[in-house]
Amino acid sequence: MRRRRLRSTVGGVSADGVTFALDVGLGTRVGDVELRSVVLAASGTAGHGAELAAYGPLPELGAVVVKSLSPEPWAGNPAPRVVGAVGGAMLNSVGLQGPGVAAWRTDGLPALLGAGATVVASIWGRTVGEYRRAAELLAGVDERVVAVEVNLSCPNLDGGRHLFAQSPAAAAEVMAEVVDALDRPAWAKLTAACTSPVEVAAAVAEAGAAAVVCVNTLLGMAIDVERRAYSLGSGPGGGGLSGTALHPVAVRVVHDVHAATPELPIVGVGGVASGTDAVELLLAGASAVAVGTATFADPRACWRVLAELERWCADRDVTAVSELIGAVHAR
Repeated sequence: MRRRRLRSTVGGVSADGVTFALDVGLGTRVGDVELRSVVLAASGTAGHGAELAAYGPLPELGAVVVKSLSPEPWAGNPAPRVVGAVGGAMLNSVGLQGPGVAAWRTDGLPALLGAGATVVASIWGRTVGEYRRAAELLAGVDERVVAVEVNLSCPNLDGGRHLFAQSPAAAAEVMAEVVDALDRPAWAKLTAACTSPVEVAAAVAEAGAAAVVCVNTLLGMAIDVERRAYSLGSGPGGGGLSGTALHPVAVRVVHDVHAATPELPIVGVGGVASGTDAVELLLAGASAVAVGTATFADPRACWRVLAELERWCADRDVTAVSELIGAVHAR
């Protein structure tokens, strides 16, 4: 009989009404960063503060990765910014709107820490210097900000003209500057929209990235056929495609990066809407997974995915999610 230990978090309810958790180890490590849970809230959909705390306990998540921040406030793109796409996907052209790093430290971060969240900050810039400046503005930030995601790959800024992650050399240049300026691990967020994500991953690792995040949204477009006009306010700039349609792309990139650089930790993100989606990315080589677009339809998606992942493991006598990481490569 499978052992069960009492707990008041993820799990189920026994016949006598006692809430329990299944005996599955849900923690993970991303490089030197130890996380309580393998499921993270992805950047771009979890907001800049504790918005998701209204829907579930943030301490149960591995981390909340905040929406990417630039050195200064940024207004983003004109409305409309979000439109549905086929197959449960979404296009967004938010354009990295944000308050800037300094304002976030004052106004957004305290609420996250007060809610008990482990935090991963996320930064972006239009130039190498802007990335470094954003990193410098994080100097001395609370130790519960355990890492910094370096967004090298957002496609909905200026129609994708600032995709540093499309070039191994450009991505490595940014990462070298950021790593030099930071006092904690830097994770490089990559794109599938390049000649070789594997080469970019190797380049940023050489430049000091402690992990890579695979993958960001892909540049797409929607046209309103009745108005004969662009559906998004960004016009010909289009927007980033996310959601379930992106998932197979993310699995392929995670798989190939892990196969080429198995020592490099990966956070898998892209279309995670269920526990089995998370399992797939773990088997491909991710050390953790992040839930993004699914939270728009279901703000409790992170906790639901975690519960489904735990149940999947328990039903197959998997005692810890760490057993799954990269397992497909051993076959």
